[in-house]
Amino acid sequence: MKNELSIAFIGGGNMAAALASGLAGKVCPAGNIHVIDINQDGHAAWQARGMTTATAPGEALARCRVWVFAVKPQNMKDVVASTRQWLRDDTLVVSVAAGIRADTLAAWLGTPDAPFERLVRCMPNTPALVGAGITGLAALDGVSDADRELAASLLASVGQVVWVADDAALDGVTALSGSGPAYVFLFLEALVAGGLKVGLTEDQAKQLALGTLAGATRLAAESTEPLAVLRERVTSKGGTTAAALAAFGAAGFTGIVEDAMAAAALRSRELAEEFGK
Repeated sequence: MKNELSIAFIGGGNMAAALASGLAGKVCPAGNIHVIDINQDGHAAWQARGMTTATAPGEALARCRVWVFAVKPQNMKDVVASTRQWLRDDTLVVSVAAGIRADTLAAWLGTPDAPFERLVRCMPNTPALVGAGITGLAALDGVSDADRELAASLLASVGQVVWVADDAALDGVTALSGSGPAYVFLFLEALVAGGLKVGLTEDQAKQLALGTLAGATRLAAESTEPLAVLRERVTSKGGTTAAALAAFGAAGFTGIVEDAMAAAALRSRELAEEFGK
């Protein structure tokens, strides 16, 4: 834990709460975390954990080594403008705001001709709320190796981290892991519905579906063998699994997933254009 490290969360929503909970007492003391949230009703919960709060940016920002922007993308430009006067050259800016490209944010923090490039853009996902997230990160050229290590440690407090090259790659991260929990929940819903149709109760189907997904993903994570080999080992020729996979194939399952991810990546690019104006 770094007792000297101070962090400001600009925005106090669910993702900020998850990150702050992961950081407090592990990466830095809770008293070194400052939260800016216009919703004053939520301040008591932050303060109860030993953190300081404010409803608007102020002098406290200048004393924070790291700023984490966690606001809605449609509000980001105005929020950045309200913080700029307290930005220092040695501030590390981390953005977990969806839809705002790193170069756009850098220009807002600085100017179009002199962007602020000590910036890491991140795409976390909702399992971070239970400490099981995975986050894609991309750094601008002004980010040092030490800054990268620090940014990674912040996001690693709520799960795994994966570095990618740039905003374009983060569109892919958005399509896979950012939106991915919804795909998994949809698949779980389908498994439960299928279970009901083959004679299980809803509770039985849900327990079996959750256990199957958890066990299969753990096996895939811990095995050194390719996913295809693991799939083939469950699939006896002419057996039940082969029949099920044939039905998936006939419905174009792989193509459906690829099309869904392409649609998500395209929408990510479109949102970046909309919010970046």
